[in-house]
Amino acid sequence: MRVVFMGTPEFAVPSLRAVHSAGFEVVGVATAPDRPQSRGLKVRPSPVKEAALELGIDQVLQPESVRDPDFADAVRALRPDVIAVVAFRILPPTVYETAPLGAFNLHGSLLPRYRGAAPIHRAVLNGDRVTGVTTFFLERKVDTGNVILRRVMTIGDEETTGEVYERMKILGAEAVVETLRQIETGEVKVEGQDESKATPAPKVSVADAVIDWSLAAQAVHNHIRGYSPSPGAWTTFEGNRVKVFRSRIGELDAVRGAPGTIHPVEDRLLVACRDGVVELTELQMEGRKKASGSSFLHGYRIQDGTRFGE
Repeated sequence: MRVVFMGTPEFAVPSLRAVHSAGFEVVGVATAPDRPQSRGLKVRPSPVKEAALELGIDQVLQPESVRDPDFADAVRALRPDVIAVVAFRILPPTVYETAPLGAFNLHGSLLPRYRGAAPIHRAVLNGDRVTGVTTFFLERKVDTGNVILRRVMTIGDEETTGEVYERMKILGAEAVVETLRQIETGEVKVEGQDESKATPAPKVSVADAVIDWSLAAQAVHNHIRGYSPSPGAWTTFEGNRVKVFRSRIGELDAVRGAPGTIHPVEDRLLVACRDGVVELTELQMEGRKKASGSSFLHGYRIQDGTRFGE
């Protein structure tokens, strides 16, 4: 079965490798154009392009626009039986209808829950204990196609979005291979999505990531781990921005004071919230390296009663 794989970020790399290792004929890859990256702005290929070239896949398409008719023609010329999409762009029908056995997408949630650009962030931010991946056939409306399969995974109490991402990309690779096998053998049994259960997962931003210490401790903790590592939950301290990457729920009676009040307790950085306490265990002052809660306390000589967010 001739497969065209479409994806760009590191999240898609395990899926491409798994499809190749499973013996499917990957006749081409579509990914984003080479872009300037990192501080040096050196032009680099996407993670998927790097993996494709390493695997010996020399047909790499890098359209500036997926709606360019030349892109559809280039995909058609590869004569795909099926198109597998993992973290790519929204494809027009002129592209995904080139494959006679269909085009499917891997999504980082249990659809129809968390349709949109940031399903992993939203699951962690909302304190969900369970998430997963879904493969579904592409249709004109984003994330609404018939479901092929779902695979479930749990989310730990202190697990960050970044940690869920790392585990999910492996689970996703397994789901992509299984989906291709079902398509190849004709064993696919699709299921429509229940629109009444659909929830959005819009893209997150730096502005969204500011910490509101007046929320309940559990909500603050979920906020911190939900935005970790990127864009990074943040607050201010003495006029400087501080990113917070890790936290845990503290003892309920450990701190008294207005939300945002800092209390050093046995070398632990505890912060009062509306109805409880969070302990900050990894944070970073702007322009400085990441530090533990203890190092932050001692490095800035924080006194009891000092506040974040002022």
